[in-house]
Amino acid sequence: MSSCCGTPNPIEPPNCCDGKSSKKSRPDILLWSTLILVIITYFLSFFIVDDVIESMPQLAQMSESVRQLMNSMWIGLVLGMFFVGLLGRVPREFVISLLGRGDTFVGILRATFAGVLLDLCSHGILLVAMRLYQRGASLGQVMAFLIASPWNSLSLTVILIALIGWQWTLLFIICSMLIGIISGLAFNYLVKQGTLPNNPNTVELNGFQAWPEAIKGWQKTQFSLNWWLTMLWDGIKDSRMIVRWLLLGVLLAAAIRTFVPIESFQAYFGATLAGLGMTLIIATILEICSEGSTPIAADLVTRAEAPGNGFAFLMTGVATDYTEIMSLKETTGTWKIALFLPLITVPQVVLLSWVMNVAGT
Repeated sequence: MSSCCGTPNPIEPPNCCDGKSSKKSRPDILLWSTLILVIITYFLSFFIVDDVIESMPQLAQMSESVRQLMNSMWIGLVLGMFFVGLLGRVPREFVISLLGRGDTFVGILRATFAGVLLDLCSHGILLVAMRLYQRGASLGQVMAFLIASPWNSLSLTVILIALIGWQWTLLFIICSMLIGIISGLAFNYLVKQGTLPNNPNTVELNGFQAWPEAIKGWQKTQFSLNWWLTMLWDGIKDSRMIVRWLLLGVLLAAAIRTFVPIESFQAYFGATLAGLGMTLIIATILEICSEGSTPIAADLVTRAEAPGNGFAFLMTGVATDYTEIMSLKETTGTWKIALFLPLITVPQVVLLSWVMNVAGT
């Protein structure tokens, strides 16, 4: 952060120009409480013996679920924090020049492809998407990036091909990109009409040339151990806002796994409007990483014979998931933007999912 009496940082407001130190911030109760509970339940799973499983099966299942969820998502979280810290070191002009003008179709298309090509899980993608907003990407670009990307990583695409075949996987990818592009354009239109606020972090390029500036910046940067450690620490600090909601999601998902077994509601996920509605409800409630949602979605395609429900399960987790909604609210400072995410995306998901179910039967 720049000197508070100099040029203000566009993301962080100055707080010490009056010569007095800022008040000490309050501890993040949600972050620390969820972190402590996740740590306790995670390590508790290593000490649970058969007697405990018989006497307290819910506790055993809860701790085991937390451990499975954390084991599946920690890599995505770490990579997300890394990219958040790295993006914090990249000039905003460079990020915007790569994404293109945020109010154009090409800019939305670039953001959509960037989300598809970035090999991160949904939690890592969420961290990067919020950083892109802070670096000046348009609201439409952030939404296109966020919607098109969570399960479209290379590793999960390969897994999905193995589970449901390349035809359905390719169709899922095309449809998710289509929803991302349409949603991005819709958000930009709403911003243009004044329905939604514009990104206050937007910058003008004014002839900024990305690659020449990148070469200059690369030559000037000294990649010392201190540089890497500082970058990583900045990524961790800037990710706290998202991590606290992810940890709460882990606890909620573990509770659902404990008291509402997946097998008990998979029977209701048929290729009907009722089954599609049940899928939307469960996907909204069940907070799991993309690694966890992919096998469930594959079961919906193969066992329930409802390919549209599988697609809806993958997509609705992004469109209605409370983690995304709360993260958008925290980052943008308004509920309006956060609530418009499901309003714009869910109808598209329902329509395409219904068409897939009809075509697949």
